[in-house]
This record gives sequence, structure tokens and C-alpha cells, in this order.
Amino acid sequence: MSGNDTQHVDESPLRACTISRDVQNFDLLIEDMEAVMGDSWGDLGFADSIAFIEQLQPKGLEFIALTIDYEDEENLGLLENVITAAKSRDIKVIVIAEDVTPASLHQLLRGGADEFIPYPLPENELRSAVERLRKPAPEPAPATSEGRANLQGSGGRNGSIIAVHGLAGGTGATTLAVNLAWELATLGKDKSPKVCIIDLDLQFGSVSTFLDLQRRDAVFELLTDTENMDGESFAQALLMHDDVLHALTSPADVIPLDMIRPEDIQAILDLAKTHFDYVIIDMPTTLVQWTETVLNASQIYFATLEMDMRSAQNALRMKRALQSEGLPFEKMRFVLNRAPKFTDLTGKTRVKRLAESLGITIEVQLPDGGKPVVNGADHGQPLAITAAKNPLRKEIHKLATSLHELNQLADSAA
Repeated sequence: MSGNDTQHVDESPLRACTISRDVQNFDLLIEDMEAVMGDSWGDLGFADSIAFIEQLQPKGLEFIALTIDYEDEENLGLLENVITAAKSRDIKVIVIAEDVTPASLHQLLRGGADEFIPYPLPENELRSAVERLRKPAPEPAPATSEGRANLQGSGGRNGSIIAVHGLAGGTGATTLAVNLAWELATLGKDKSPKVCIIDLDLQFGSVSTFLDLQRRDAVFELLTDTENMDGESFAQALLMHDDVLHALTSPADVIPLDMIRPEDIQAILDLAKTHFDYVIIDMPTTLVQWTETVLNASQIYFATLEMDMRSAQNALRMKRALQSEGLPFEKMRFVLNRAPKFTDLTGKTRVKRLAESLGITIEVQLPDGGKPVVNGADHGQPLAITAAKNPLRKEIHKLATSLHELNQLADSAA
């Protein structure tokens, strides 16, 4: 079908349209569109797309597939205008991108795009995306709005607190915290544990980005007025991801880490435990006064590191700091991110030497998840949704299952 023949496209029974600089550069997309939509789709260039969309009646198309590569990044303003025009006509938007920077992709998703698919397209991914777009939106829960949580009842639980602390930047602490929280929240088919993730990296926390949630002023108000905090004010500060996972994001603005007192953190943890089975804490890399508060309150305190000198040095510093203050160092569980593969025999030796030189035990080894990890974070979805078969996702699922089983055994023995 002609890429620029607007009149021809308008007269066809179209249900979808690709919009690209040149669709012939994405031959695999053409095959997938034909497989999913048959003949009921067309193609337009960027220049013609906005005028075409604006002349459509509402719901004139099911979706558009905005298809871009690195050469199109200089026209992000135009691409956002295309998305805005589509959303004004109640048309869904799928962004299909090849070699596009995460920042540009994030900007388009924030601009209103509904789905993201990397190019070359994974098998059946376009069909799956279209099926998700066709699902009716769930009815909103009573007394909630804008994804806000609705804590029912007065609590009465005694949840487990699991903290995740990155010993160096980029060691995967937030990736572990977010995906571990999601795996725990979706473990049971009938009755899953109730889980909340709290982002205590108050300055540059990114849990909200990983779960595509808006930062809200209510978080700052909660943190700075814990003396008057109750279940209602706590619920107002929480947001929900896919009606499954509760989240207390970091504040909308950067605030000093020492602005929050240990008593404030203790009050939040105590309240969160009464409403949730698991409370996952994403900690800042920096040690602050209330690090001790979280460590003492936690059942497990994961510390992520990698096979490099900075991680080794920081792990040793952390060990010395905790032991010198008489803090419960035994709660720490060291997690090696981007661990050597199973077949890398020399890698196993390096891991063993690292642990022996630091005097620690590396209990969890997580494989390198590759680009799908970044893509999932940019799309604001856990790995279980964007890349269920990813090796990193599988290991985090195993970890969540093990933690839940151990917790159940402890409860039954109590």
C-alpha cells in the first residue's frame, strides 16, 4: 500500500497504520503487520501522518505503529506530535525502535505511547502487543484514582522487610528490588502475597521509572510528618503498578538524605509491615543515619556487587563499618550481579577468590540479563512481563520462591 497516498489509505477499511521514514527499512515489520492485520493496514511517512490522523473520526484506527531508528532521534518533537495527534483520536500507539537511546525512548513513552517493541521484532511480539491493546481497561477500584492504593482494613499483618543496597553504582540494586517485589507479588495463582516496594533513595531513586509511576508530593508530606501518619495518609502516598504491586516512590524533588530522621523511617516501616506480607526497600548507596534503622528492621539485607575492584573495596568498607559499630552484619546477603556463566570455569574461581579475600559468602549470583533489562526498565515494566524467559528474570523468580518458602516455614514453626 502506498506510503504517501493519503486518499487511497482513507478509502480503505484500515484498522492500523505504520508511520515511518521508510517502511521498507523494516521489512520484518511488514511481514508481521500482514500476519496480524491482513490487508487492513497502511503506511504513512512522518510528514503526512498528523494531517491524516486529524481528519479521522474518533476510533478511526485501532493503533498506529510508530517505527523509528537512530536517524529519527533528531525529530523527537515531530514524533511526539504524532503521538499526541493519535491519542486525541483515541488511537493506541506502539513504538517500534531500532538502536534508539533509552532517553529518547523514555521521552516517547512519557509522551503517551502505549507499547514498545524493539526491532527486529521478537517472535509473535507484535501480535501480543496488539492483543494487550485490545483488552478492555479494567474497572477502577472503588475509592481510588490515578493508580493510587486503597489499603483495606486496619492492617494486622506482620510482614517481612527485605532491603537491597547497591555497594556501587550500576550493580543492579534497583533492578533486583523491583523485580523481586514483582515476583513475590505474583507468586500465588489464587492468593499471592501482598507486597510494597519503598524507594528510600530519596534523591535519585528510580523505582518510579522502573514501574512507570508518577512521583507525587504526597510522598514528601508523608516523610516529613510521620508523627501524624496513619493508614489513610500512608495509602494516599502509595501508588499501584498493574493493580498488583504497591509502591512508595522517592519524592518528586531532590531532598537531603539527612532531612529524614531514623524515627521517621522506623514509623514508616512499622506501618508498612502491618499492611503487607513483604516490604522491599531500595536503599541509597550512601550510608546515612537511618541505614542502621533499616538494617535492624530487616529480615534480610541484600548487598549487590560486581566482579570489579570498586565493588570489592566498597564491600570491605561496608563490612568494617558495620562490625566496628556492632551492627548485625550477619543479616547481609551478598549478591553478585553479572556473574560468570555456568560454563565459565575460570569465572567460578574468580568468584571464590573474591569471596575469600573479602571474608564474605556470595550466596546469590545473578546472570547478565543484557539489553532486555534496560528495555524493560525504560518501558516501566518488570522483566516477568517484558522478557519472561530472560535468565536474570528466572534467577530472581527462583530467589523470590525460595524466600517465600523459607518465610512460610518460619511462620509455621512460630
